[in-house]
Amino acid sequence: MLIYLNIIQIIISIALIALTVMQSRGAGLGRMFGSDSSIQTTRRGIDKTLYNVTIILAVIFFLVSMASVLVQS
Repeated sequence: MLIYLNIIQIIISIALIALTVMQSRGAGLGRMFGSDSSIQTTRRGIDKTLYNVTIILAVIFFLVSMASVLVQS
């Protein structure tokens, strides 16, 4: 059981990394130095979907991590 939880955890972590990189695609060097910091944009379409999937995967990752700790002990 612990091996399956570890494999699931690795797959979810890779998916979280990919989703995070996909979301930061629009951030350029100008944004790093503070430009466009006062402009508030809303997430729409695919950006909102990626954001929601990232949150859901983070919660699932947390639950799988807690389950692997409980199974291990």
